[in-house]
Amino acid sequence: MFYATFAVLATAINIAAQDIVVRVMHGAVAIPVSVVVGTAAGLVTKYLLDKRYIFGFRARDVAHDARTFGLYTAAGVVTTLLFWLVEFGFAYAFGSKEMRYLGGVIGLSIGYLAKYHLDKRFVFRAEAV
Repeated sequence: MFYATFAVLATAINIAAQDIVVRVMHGAVAIPVSVVVGTAAGLVTKYLLDKRYIFGFRARDVAHDARTFGLYTAAGVVTTLLFWLVEFGFAYAFGSKEMRYLGGVIGLSIGYLAKYHLDKRFVFRAEAV
């Protein structure tokens, strides 16, 4: 239940960050930049919540935490590509900001489900870091 709640929170932060960027930036790069900024904001939020409250992870030191964050980020590369594919697919298919955001929410939902299993199996295992 906490994982789903944290996924919803990170999704809201991601979409809010995207919306802020497109309100401030204009031009051809505004949407791609907004997606990258939103992804980064959601990633950091989700990592901080997951490591403490879902997996009970405590890093030995800053280097250990950095390695774990690197693994967490690497595990998210494929799921992030999936999320972006769905978001941009919705933007292309429906041509509206609202549908692009809906695609983002759907893509993030699918991605978070897959990411949980990757994190449980590969990231937050004592042997993995």
